[in-house]
Amino acid sequence: MDLLIIAGVDIAHVRLVDLTLLADQAKPFYEWVETRFQSTLTSPETLNVILNTASLQDIRNGIVSCYQPHERSDLPFLFDGIGRTYPHTKACYYFFSWIIRDAPQQRLAPLIQKVVKRTQTSRIDVEIDVLSRLIAHYRVHVRNFTWEVVREVIIDRLEGSRRSLKGHEKEAVVRTALLAAIQAYYDRHKTYGIYAGIEIPDAQIMLENESYDVSVNLLSPNGDILRRMLVSIKTRETEGGGHSHLFTRDILSAIRAVRQNGSDNFLVTVIAAKNWSEREAETLKKSVDHLVLFDLAPGEFTHFDTSAQIELNTFMANVFDGLVVPVSANE
Repeated sequence: MDLLIIAGVDIAHVRLVDLTLLADQAKPFYEWVETRFQSTLTSPETLNVILNTASLQDIRNGIVSCYQPHERSDLPFLFDGIGRTYPHTKACYYFFSWIIRDAPQQRLAPLIQKVVKRTQTSRIDVEIDVLSRLIAHYRVHVRNFTWEVVREVIIDRLEGSRRSLKGHEKEAVVRTALLAAIQAYYDRHKTYGIYAGIEIPDAQIMLENESYDVSVNLLSPNGDILRRMLVSIKTRETEGGGHSHLFTRDILSAIRAVRQNGSDNFLVTVIAAKNWSEREAETLKKSVDHLVLFDLAPGEFTHFDTSAQIELNTFMANVFDGLVVPVSANE
């Protein structure tokens, strides 16, 4: 657990570690926006230079190209404070809102809706017009749209988002790690490997009466779900022994229920518990596609350490490259 002690007082800001990790996963989206503007305006300049010098019409054209890309797969994504991804058009709205105006949902959205009603224009057209005008009007004050500056803005926006989404702390930790693994692959390849795209649902899903806190839909070119990655998060104040055995038995029962009903999904389990039985851990490893086990009490589980993140990155890369398939019910 990350401690920063002065005179017996812990002044650590553990949440900042997770928020910065999450903010860093927005860089592929920033770079994608930059590429869209460069392509649309046939300009070699950086996004920072373009937004500071382009005409209002050119800014509008650049934003339109982001909202309405010709390709609909292999798009990067943006997310809220607990790592839930936004649909693409909403991601564009939040991205451009964040860099030029605060509170896009609470303050700007109602104003946009008023314009929609008064002009009888589509919501997206009004959003694009409003965002381009805001950037052109206020860029002289903002001045800087580099990734380093935008990253700081995103950290602030994510922290505000997380405060409004109480009760999702452990889910946020796992989503952040999962996003980091996905984005690490996307950053290298600009694709999702053998899959045309991905979706990360913003809520738990239920299969065979078992809930999965986090899931990833792995998509075909026409947007169909080819298979899912189902992630269950288990935290217990346990000291091992019989507790870990009973806990493992419950997990295995849920796994078998899904496997035996023809599921072709990847199953990932994340456990945070003290002194977990090594024997029980080995049993679980043979039954799930990827197991992450932290020897931590739930209150100490605040982020994936370097080793766990590297292992998750490798697993996700193997999934995207088609080098692994889900464990079968008979294994």
